[in-house]
Amino acid sequence: MKVLLIGSGGREHALAWKIAQSPLLEEFYAAPGNPGIADHATLVSLDVEDHAAVIAFTKEKSIDFVIIGPEAPLVAGLADDLRAAGIATFGPSKAAAQLEGSKGFTKDLCARYDIPTGAYQRFKAAEPARQYVHEQGAPIVIKADGLAAGKGVTVAMTEAEALAAIDDCFDGAFGAAGAEVVVEAFLDGEEASFFCLSDGKTALALATAQDHKRVGDGDTGPNTGGMGAYSPAPVMTPAMVERTMKEIIEPTISGMAKDGNPFSGVFFAGLMITAKGPELIEYNVRFGDPECQVLMMRLKSDLLPILYATATGTLDKVEAEWRDDAALTVVLASKGYPGAYDKNTPIAHIPDASEEAKVFHAGTALKDGKLVATGGRVLNVTAFGKNVTEAQARAYALTDKVEWENGFCRRDIGWQAVAREKA
Repeated sequence: MKVLLIGSGGREHALAWKIAQSPLLEEFYAAPGNPGIADHATLVSLDVEDHAAVIAFTKEKSIDFVIIGPEAPLVAGLADDLRAAGIATFGPSKAAAQLEGSKGFTKDLCARYDIPTGAYQRFKAAEPARQYVHEQGAPIVIKADGLAAGKGVTVAMTEAEALAAIDDCFDGAFGAAGAEVVVEAFLDGEEASFFCLSDGKTALALATAQDHKRVGDGDTGPNTGGMGAYSPAPVMTPAMVERTMKEIIEPTISGMAKDGNPFSGVFFAGLMITAKGPELIEYNVRFGDPECQVLMMRLKSDLLPILYATATGTLDKVEAEWRDDAALTVVLASKGYPGAYDKNTPIAHIPDASEEAKVFHAGTALKDGKLVATGGRVLNVTAFGKNVTEAQARAYALTDKVEWENGFCRRDIGWQAVAREKA
């Protein structure tokens, strides 16, 4: 099979690493990729916003299958255009990608199909939103409606913080993503990430993870795209997974189909496990980043036929087998992230991979033959262990061998699971 992978982040490096292990693979390309992905695929300097150019490349190289990694091309309808050109594509349609592209779209779907989630209101102007916050009080959650690279959400513990977040959105802090704002109830509980494939009819549950959104140790400081993750999430017991499938995933699949937007791709459900059970915080329509890294480390099965079955409506014919071991990833980020940070800082050394641990590239590039950091989140140091405590120890041991002066990381990834294991 000739495959093209779209994307350039840590998620795509993890996908490329796993796809490259498939005996079905004949030729493998990635656009635009990164220096880590280059170890597994031929990098192509395609402008993924130019759908005609992407289609032309697939025709020129006789590509059998395109896998779209990030959310922006999905929300822009790249999957639709590729499918219209007769190319099997992993990823939802533009209409179905609204599950991530619009927080309000998802909340309305939940309301229509009785999917458990926090109470909410949608606003297109600041003053009514501010009034609603005054009525509801804090804590309360403010979300830019559109795509904001994981940074458009404020969990406001005070009314003042909520009002400031509303002003940020409507003052353009998140560009067009903040033109509409969703204000929703604060859900109290433990967060977890649940991944499930759908071909529009069949659902295949994958695995669970827990990520750390805040920039600082002890879950302090501003939200980020994610500072680390581990899998499996202990809070997602078999009973909780079963409830999540029945109460959240299955009604979403049937509801999307009923509304004329059948969903094909991966559901990444951000959940809050409350006293009532699982409640949906939000959906993403692609693999999480950095959750994908720990999922790919734990997946025993060949990934390629599973993704192809999802794209071609034959998901009922495949299964996914997982390692019992835990996996944990630590994000090394540029100093200053999620605020302003220096770009093109040199990375002097990345340690070699072993059976138990690997470094995935996220925001890196080669400049004059030297590896530099170009993004906020730059490297994902990922390791296995018989439990989260062991995986954490291995991940940090490898992290400490990375030589990059401008990098920093949290030192407590996996703390909730480690505390459980020690109890």
